Amino acid sequence: MTDPLNELRADRQRAGELADPHAGLCTLATVDEHGAPQVRTLVLRDMQDRFALFLNATSPKQRQLNSGQAAVCVYLASIQRQYRLSCSIEAIAPDIVRDSWQMRPDAPKRMDWYYVQGRVQSSDVTDRQTLLDELDAMTLTNPLHAPPEAVGYWLNPHFVERLDLAQDNGVHDRIAWSLASGRWTQTTLVP
Repeated sequence: MTDPLNELRADRQRAGELADPHAGLCTLATVDEHGAPQVRTLVLRDMQDRFALFLNATSPKQRQLNSGQAAVCVYLASIQRQYRLSCSIEAIAPDIVRDSWQMRPDAPKRMDWYYVQGRVQSSDVTDRQTLLDELDAMTLTNPLHAPPEAVGYWLNPHFVERLDLAQDNGVHDRIAWSLASGRWTQTTLVP
């Protein structure tokens, strides 16, 4: 039986080789405290043979992830494939988060500290220049390390759907996999 997570990994690798700018990204969907859907683009990490998301605990998405559930969409335009995953989530151990945080580019590292020392993520700021000035004025630890608010979540997919748009006859290929008792069951769906 095909493992859809290995299929997704292979397709992300292929898209990366084709310089697809979205090969390392996903769209995370959650529901806010008012029941409204929220979506945003995040980096999707593949580590320890699992998919992971990293974020700052000051973010509204942190509260939304407290439900323990998330939906993720990966669209790889270069190969015309979309994956939708329904997942339970589990917290990543703080030591793994701290180590992974060191791989972040400098600007996101500074932003993580800004959320703690300046303004929480998604809060109002007068204008972009004020944001940049406040970032420049921050004093950071040396060596720079992850703030306690840096968190991560393992994605534990229990449903995966792949839509392959690259069909010569124009009829999309749509497959779904469901996980039960540690085994994936595959179904072909009408596109």
